[in-house]
Amino acid sequence: MTSPAVRAVRLGPRSVAALVLVGAVGVAAFGWPFLAPPDSQVGAHAEDAPWLFAGLLVLLVAVVTATISESGLGPKAVAMLGVLAATGAALRPIGAGTAGIEPMFFLLVLSGRVLGPGFGFVLGSVTMFASALLTGGVGPWMPFQMLAMGWFTMGAGLLPGATRLRGRSELAMLACYGFLAAFAYGTVMNLAGWPFMGTMASNISFDPHAAVPANLARFLAYCLATSMGWDLGRAVCTVVLTLTLGPAVLRALRRATRRAAFETPVTFDAPGA
Repeated sequence: MTSPAVRAVRLGPRSVAALVLVGAVGVAAFGWPFLAPPDSQVGAHAEDAPWLFAGLLVLLVAVVTATISESGLGPKAVAMLGVLAATGAALRPIGAGTAGIEPMFFLLVLSGRVLGPGFGFVLGSVTMFASALLTGGVGPWMPFQMLAMGWFTMGAGLLPGATRLRGRSELAMLACYGFLAAFAYGTVMNLAGWPFMGTMASNISFDPHAAVPANLARFLAYCLATSMGWDLGRAVCTVVLTLTLGPAVLRALRRATRRAAFETPVTFDAPGA
């Protein structure tokens, strides 16, 4: 008989509502080039983008705060969050600038799988924030990175078979998810910078006056020309590390989760007891 999956963060109604809200705002912030009509004035205000990013960051902080406050994130979960976020932030610089080799992604996939979508979203956002501070990558793109990585890690926690699927089948599913999600992360992050690369600078830049199909073709050409190789390297690296190191990391995470007993309240003995 399989025991129910332990969740470090149990999502309540307020947390789910906050995640839906920030998800909707994030979709609008990422996808506005395809949502705004050609005659809209949105494309004429690219210089206002940092304000949009700052507002998105505020929403992210609100989501994390709501998740932690409602779910009752205890000291054990906070400790594990700190360890995993620090480990992920330390892994990010490894291979930086070399064919998209980013071992951080495989760790976040496995952590989200074991600890659930709520913890996964918090872990992804905090890890990206910590890695930005570590590598000096703080800028207007950071809120987008935090949101995209939160989605990436949360998605691993939403995969089926959390209590039953084990062994090679689970590893194959996680490897497939990591491969596709690595490309999805790169594509989403392209949307954060593509509209501001300089309108009409080339045939792959965003044209605020063009129709959606024309801009979609430009965006696909931009992805192929600028990030396809990097995204492929990230995806392959994630698959290789998941298949080779995945069994040991999954066992360690599940053992630590059982020992932490997140859902057991912490009690203190009275003096002299």
